[in-house]
Amino acid sequence: MNFKGIHHVSAMTANAAKNYHFYTKVLGLRLIKKTVNQDDPSVYHLFYGDEEGNPGTELTFFEIPNLAQHREGVSSISALSLRVPTDKALDYWSDRFEKLAVKHRKTQTRAERQSLEFFDFEGQRFFLISDEQNIGVKGGVPWEKGPIPKEFAIIGLGPVQLTVRKPDSTIRLLTEVMGFRFKKDFPSTIAGQPVIHVFETGEGGSGAEIHLEERNDLPMQRLGRGGVHHVAFRVEDEDQLYDWIEKINEARFQHSGYIDRYYFKSLYFREPNGILFELATDGPGFATDEPLEHLGETLALPPFLEPKRNEIEKKLKPLDTAINHD
Repeated sequence: MNFKGIHHVSAMTANAAKNYHFYTKVLGLRLIKKTVNQDDPSVYHLFYGDEEGNPGTELTFFEIPNLAQHREGVSSISALSLRVPTDKALDYWSDRFEKLAVKHRKTQTRAERQSLEFFDFEGQRFFLISDEQNIGVKGGVPWEKGPIPKEFAIIGLGPVQLTVRKPDSTIRLLTEVMGFRFKKDFPSTIAGQPVIHVFETGEGGSGAEIHLEERNDLPMQRLGRGGVHHVAFRVEDEDQLYDWIEKINEARFQHSGYIDRYYFKSLYFREPNGILFELATDGPGFATDEPLEHLGETLALPPFLEPKRNEIEKKLKPLDTAINHD
């Protein structure tokens, strides 16, 4: 019962239109599903990924208009990373960010990989990381109709960084319950702070890592626009998800129970420092209700919300995501 890696990460935005522009036109990701938050269908839930929306490539956003700015702090998912094929690709992205006035820093070595730190239009923190030396979970397939040359394009999610005040309880959960393995440490770039611990699961590699940072100089995070809501880990199928439910019960963690998200099946719980974890199945996938060539072009609703389509569409600000296929 090992996880197959990172399934998806979900973050917060206050502006779906600007979010769509940045992640498709600047980063070159494909919008693979335009839908709504199933727990609050008055707001958008946007899913980005590779050509087919494969697990391990999915970056999603809940839109909450007028949401306050995220405040950095502990008990948070403090950084996400996106994989690119080679070290050379980072040079391409550094030039592109310079031309498009995207805030970024110089290329550096992070956990023995070349990486490029950058921030989106709402201040969300990312690292582009090179997969040139990567061994482990394979990346996805870049969007063929995207604006980025294939040899430089983003191929999936990389390590997720958690920032906590008391790491020991999180480490016990990762290693004793969730089956992660300690891999190595690497130094923090912040003077006087402890090393950052690397844990991996499944086949390992950049698509299957958690980076755990201890910080005692920060307040609790205040989740807002530019912040990350949760991280999800890949489970093979429903049978294995039920096995995980039993295991989480045995470990005495409160959880959501089985939830059908239509595109995948899920379980949610909070780790000891309060960060929200999700376990999500690889299938059925995002081509369940739309043809692959037209993913994300119109508003998709799961069957239980379809009878309320007119009511839902009236509350949503129109978002044009149609693609010219000529």
